[in-house]
Amino acid sequence: MGVGIDVVDIARFEQSLRRTPGLRTRLFTETERPMAVRSLAARFAAKEALAKALGAPRGLLWTDAEIRRAPDGRPTLHVQGTIAAAAEQRGVGRWHISLSHDGGIATAVVIAEAVHGPQRRDGEP
Repeated sequence: MGVGIDVVDIARFEQSLRRTPGLRTRLFTETERPMAVRSLAARFAAKEALAKALGAPRGLLWTDAEIRRAPDGRPTLHVQGTIAAAAEQRGVGRWHISLSHDGGIATAVVIAEAVHGPQRRDGEP
């Protein structure tokens, strides 16, 4: 259904978190907030990539997406609320996510996979 990629300069992201104290609360779930800045930067990149994979619909809440670690260490994407609704409307049933941080840059790729084909709105081909 869609692919998104995003990169974040970790030092610049850290400055933004210091300059705007409420940013951490607006962008991250309670579970994500205590993480190291490089991990938060990768998660922010993932949330941006997620929005791109969905076609960048308006009204998404960043805290409606949470990046967790599976028992084997792989990142997993869990959605609810505004993001789950946007995904359902587009027929997305499975997510694939990859995170990385190196050399001062955090990057993420998100693939939104349709399980049963897209659900189309009236008037769309």
